[in-house]
Amino acid sequence: MTMAAGHLTAQSPPLDDSEKEIERYRQMLSDPFSNPGFLAVDRGEVLWAEKRGTKNASLEACDLGEGPGKLEGAFAKLPRYFADADKVMDTEQRLLWCMDKIQGLDTREVVTRRFSGPARASDMEDLVAFIANKSSDMKIQPQLSHAKEKEMAAVGEALFYTRGGVNDFSCATCHAEEGKRIRLQGLPNLSVKGKPAQETMASWPTYRVSQSALRTMQHRLWDCYRQQRWPVPGYGTDALTALTVFLQKQAEGGEIKVPSIKR
Repeated sequence: MTMAAGHLTAQSPPLDDSEKEIERYRQMLSDPFSNPGFLAVDRGEVLWAEKRGTKNASLEACDLGEGPGKLEGAFAKLPRYFADADKVMDTEQRLLWCMDKIQGLDTREVVTRRFSGPARASDMEDLVAFIANKSSDMKIQPQLSHAKEKEMAAVGEALFYTRGGVNDFSCATCHAEEGKRIRLQGLPNLSVKGKPAQETMASWPTYRVSQSALRTMQHRLWDCYRQQRWPVPGYGTDALTALTVFLQKQAEGGEIKVPSIKR
């Protein structure tokens, strides 16, 4: 407190102290017994083994890149090229493909419930949480050997710098300089490879305390475009996959810790 003109006025703590307190709060909720995001992991595990669709099949035959049903390390290498689909897919795209081809599931309802809401879980968020958790403590390994993977990385980089919308914003407007923040939230510089990109990409999916929900990178990118006042991108589209390929390239080597917890 400080004295000014005979009155007591509250003095805000330095931003560094505020960030330390926020980080301390995150650490308190980081273990499986405190982080509600692990409830999504548990629900995703049930969904992975549940038989659904016209083929009455589970997703256990789904190949996420390491072989049918093999989950350990798969998320760390996504997005990647899949020969059976002849395209580069991220986790959500691949899951939708497997639901259609393996389960015979009508994915329109799944996409309608792509993001959770009050008292309503999302199959996709839960499945991604379960799959991603199987790569926890592993390194991000972007896959860039196939020509289509290289093409997607280039498209994603171009999208990162493309300006548009009523505010003439791009991803780079917020994420291409050091020391930027919005309110108390630091904005990592994702335009260069290194620790900020690694820590950012390695912490999704995450439990958002402010939303009381687990969110995936699909939601993060969708919400970024919404806040930029762009037309929001379609769920599981190639554009979002391309952008994710580029961001994973920037984050190569980051140690995955998911689900994390954020404000």
